[in-house]
Amino acid sequence: MASKNNSTFSVLGSDLSIKGDIKASADLHIDGDVDGDISCTSLVQGESSTVTGAVEAETARLAGTVEGSITARELVILKTAKITGDVFYDALTIEQGAQVEGRFAHRDPKRNTKQSAPEAEAKPELQLAN
Repeated sequence: MASKNNSTFSVLGSDLSIKGDIKASADLHIDGDVDGDISCTSLVQGESSTVTGAVEAETARLAGTVEGSITARELVILKTAKITGDVFYDALTIEQGAQVEGRFAHRDPKRNTKQSAPEAEAKPELQLAN
């Protein structure tokens, strides 16, 4: 039996087509089609795969088609990837030839902490007069 300390992964083969959200505590390799949101630790997407929905992962390596937003700490977009949607990342690598239609936004982990909230409140806001 695998314990939580051992790395495990799940594979969705190219012959699978899934409608619905996927949440995996393990690493996920997708070669088939998914119509729904995906949340996992690590995602590897094959060239022939299509995902229609949001993707959220610690690390993601995308080679297929994604129609939806992507949020990842470490994101690699391979040259065969076709992405339509906004991309939120901490570290980003894009191969030449990849197609992305959407906005890129670097995530700042420091902004999400409550310690920085008092600093944000102390800064004066700029207001424009009409």
